[in-house]
Amino acid sequence: MTESIIQELIDQEEDTQKGRFLTFTLGSECYGIEIQYVSEIIGIQPITEMPEHPEYVRGIINLRGKIIPVMDVRIRFKKQSIEYNDRTCIIVIIIDDVSIGLIVDSVAEVLTIPDHDIVSPPDISGVSNKYIQGIGKVGNEVKMLLNCDKLLNEQDVEYLATI
Repeated sequence: MTESIIQELIDQEEDTQKGRFLTFTLGSECYGIEIQYVSEIIGIQPITEMPEHPEYVRGIINLRGKIIPVMDVRIRFKKQSIEYNDRTCIIVIIIDDVSIGLIVDSVAEVLTIPDHDIVSPPDISGVSNKYIQGIGKVGNEVKMLLNCDKLLNEQDVEYLATI
Protein backbone atom coordinates (compact mmCIF):
# COMPACT_ATOMS: atom_id res chain seq x y z
CA MET A 1 0.00 0.00 0.00
CA THR A 2 2.88 2.39 0.71
CA GLU A 3 4.23 2.01 -2.85
CA SER A 4 0.86 2.95 -4.34
CA ILE A 5 0.69 6.09 -2.17
CA ILE A 6 4.21 7.09 -3.24
CA GLN A 7 3.34 6.55 -6.90
CA GLU A 8 0.15 8.57 -6.48
CA LEU A 9 2.14 11.48 -5.00
CA ILE A 10 4.65 11.29 -7.89
CA ASP A 11 1.77 11.31 -10.40
CA GLN A 12 0.19 14.34 -8.67
CA GLU A 13 3.51 16.22 -8.79
CA GLU A 14 3.89 15.45 -12.51
CA ASP A 15 0.32 16.66 -13.11
CA THR A 16 1.05 20.02 -11.42
CA GLN A 17 4.03 20.53 -13.77
CA LYS A 18 2.20 19.49 -16.94
CA GLY A 19 1.75 22.35 -19.35
CA ARG A 20 3.98 24.69 -17.32
CA PHE A 21 6.89 26.38 -19.06
CA LEU A 22 9.66 28.70 -17.95
CA THR A 23 9.91 31.37 -20.64
CA PHE A 24 13.07 33.22 -21.59
CA THR A 25 14.27 35.53 -24.32
CA LEU A 26 16.98 35.49 -26.94
CA GLY A 27 16.85 38.92 -28.53
CA SER A 28 13.24 39.62 -29.48
CA GLU A 29 12.24 35.93 -29.57
CA CYS A 30 10.58 34.19 -26.65
CA TYR A 31 11.16 30.52 -25.86
CA GLY A 32 9.73 28.15 -23.30
CA ILE A 33 11.20 25.12 -21.57
CA GLU A 34 9.16 22.56 -19.64
CA ILE A 35 9.39 23.38 -15.95
CA GLN A 36 10.01 19.72 -15.09
CA TYR A 37 13.53 20.02 -16.54
CA VAL A 38 14.42 23.20 -14.63
CA SER A 39 16.48 22.83 -11.47
CA GLU A 40 17.17 26.52 -10.77
CA ILE A 41 17.89 29.93 -12.28
CA ILE A 42 21.07 31.83 -11.42
CA GLY A 43 22.71 35.02 -12.57
CA ILE A 44 25.67 34.91 -14.92
CA GLN A 45 28.93 34.11 -13.16
CA PRO A 46 32.55 33.49 -14.10
CA ILE A 47 32.89 30.67 -16.62
CA THR A 48 36.02 28.56 -16.89
CA GLU A 49 36.70 27.65 -20.51
CA MET A 50 37.42 24.02 -21.36
CA PRO A 51 39.65 22.88 -24.24
CA GLU A 52 38.33 20.82 -27.15
CA HIS A 53 34.60 21.23 -26.65
CA PRO A 54 31.83 22.29 -29.03
CA GLU A 55 31.74 26.07 -29.59
CA TYR A 56 28.33 26.44 -27.92
CA VAL A 57 29.62 24.85 -24.69
CA ARG A 58 31.14 27.95 -23.10
CA GLY A 59 32.84 26.07 -20.26
CA ILE A 60 32.05 25.16 -16.67
CA ILE A 61 30.90 26.89 -13.51
CA ASN A 62 31.21 25.92 -9.86
CA LEU A 63 27.71 25.96 -8.41
CA ARG A 64 27.95 25.40 -4.67
CA GLY A 65 30.72 22.84 -5.14
CA LYS A 66 29.15 21.09 -8.13
CA ILE A 67 30.82 21.50 -11.53
CA ILE A 68 28.23 22.27 -14.21
CA PRO A 69 28.89 22.74 -17.93
CA VAL A 70 27.21 25.78 -19.47
CA MET A 71 25.92 26.16 -23.00
CA ASP A 72 25.18 29.46 -24.75
CA VAL A 73 21.77 28.92 -26.32
CA ARG A 74 22.36 31.80 -28.78
CA ILE A 75 25.40 30.03 -30.23
CA ARG A 76 23.60 26.66 -30.22
CA PHE A 77 20.85 28.25 -32.33
CA LYS A 78 23.46 29.86 -34.63
CA LYS A 79 22.55 33.39 -33.54
CA GLN A 80 24.99 36.24 -33.09
CA SER A 81 26.78 36.18 -29.75
CA ILE A 82 26.30 39.20 -27.46
CA GLU A 83 28.04 40.54 -24.38
CA TYR A 84 26.60 39.15 -21.16
CA ASN A 85 24.93 41.74 -18.93
CA ASP A 86 23.01 41.97 -15.66
CA ARG A 87 19.89 40.46 -17.32
CA THR A 88 21.79 37.42 -18.63
CA CYS A 89 20.82 34.27 -16.71
CA ILE A 90 21.81 30.65 -16.49
CA ILE A 91 18.90 28.21 -16.38
CA VAL A 92 20.16 24.99 -14.81
CA ILE A 93 18.34 22.01 -16.29
CA ILE A 94 18.68 18.26 -15.83
CA ILE A 95 18.65 16.01 -18.90
CA ASP A 96 19.31 12.27 -18.52
CA ASP A 97 20.68 12.89 -14.99
CA VAL A 98 23.19 15.44 -16.36
CA SER A 99 22.99 19.03 -15.08
CA ILE A 100 23.73 21.72 -17.63
CA GLY A 101 23.40 25.47 -17.55
CA LEU A 102 21.69 27.27 -20.42
CA ILE A 103 22.87 30.85 -20.91
CA VAL A 104 19.94 33.03 -22.05
CA ASP A 105 19.44 36.78 -22.51
CA SER A 106 16.81 36.99 -19.77
CA VAL A 107 14.18 34.94 -17.97
CA ALA A 108 10.58 36.10 -18.42
CA GLU A 109 7.98 34.12 -16.43
CA VAL A 110 6.42 30.73 -15.78
CA LEU A 111 3.34 30.15 -17.93
CA THR A 112 0.73 27.44 -18.13
CA ILE A 113 0.02 26.64 -21.77
CA PRO A 114 -2.79 24.10 -22.28
CA ASP A 115 -2.23 21.35 -24.86
CA HIS A 116 -4.95 22.82 -27.12
CA ASP A 117 -2.88 26.06 -27.38
CA ILE A 118 0.24 24.22 -28.57
CA VAL A 119 0.69 23.49 -32.27
CA SER A 120 3.44 21.73 -34.20
CA PRO A 121 6.14 23.95 -35.67
CA PRO A 122 5.60 24.77 -39.33
CA ASP A 123 7.25 22.38 -41.77
CA ILE A 124 9.32 24.65 -43.97
CA SER A 125 11.41 22.64 -46.43
CA GLY A 126 15.13 22.94 -45.86
CA VAL A 127 14.70 24.42 -42.37
CA SER A 128 15.26 22.23 -39.34
CA ASN A 129 13.00 22.56 -36.31
CA LYS A 130 14.83 19.89 -34.33
CA TYR A 131 15.03 22.01 -31.15
CA ILE A 132 11.39 23.12 -31.22
CA GLN A 133 8.72 20.68 -30.00
CA GLY A 134 5.84 23.08 -30.46
CA ILE A 135 4.57 26.63 -30.69
CA GLY A 136 2.59 27.88 -27.72
CA LYS A 137 -0.12 30.45 -28.34
CA VAL A 138 -0.39 32.90 -25.43
CA GLY A 139 -2.81 35.72 -26.17
CA ASN A 140 -1.49 37.47 -29.30
CA GLU A 141 2.03 36.14 -28.76
CA VAL A 142 3.79 32.91 -29.61
CA LYS A 143 6.36 31.06 -27.52
CA MET A 144 8.67 28.54 -29.16
CA LEU A 145 8.70 25.52 -26.87
CA LEU A 146 12.02 23.71 -26.76
CA ASN A 147 12.49 19.97 -26.92
CA CYS A 148 15.06 19.44 -24.13
CA ASP A 149 15.86 15.94 -25.32
CA LYS A 150 16.97 17.35 -28.71
CA LEU A 151 18.81 20.36 -27.28
CA LEU A 152 21.70 18.03 -26.57
CA ASN A 153 22.50 15.10 -28.78
CA GLU A 154 23.71 11.77 -27.42
CA GLN A 155 27.39 12.67 -27.92
CA ASP A 156 26.87 15.99 -26.07
CA VAL A 157 25.29 14.22 -23.08
CA GLU A 158 28.13 11.66 -22.99
CA TYR A 159 30.74 14.44 -23.24
CA LEU A 160 29.08 16.61 -20.59
CA ALA A 161 28.66 13.68 -18.22
CA THR A 162 32.46 13.30 -18.13
CA ILE A 163 33.05 16.89 -16.96
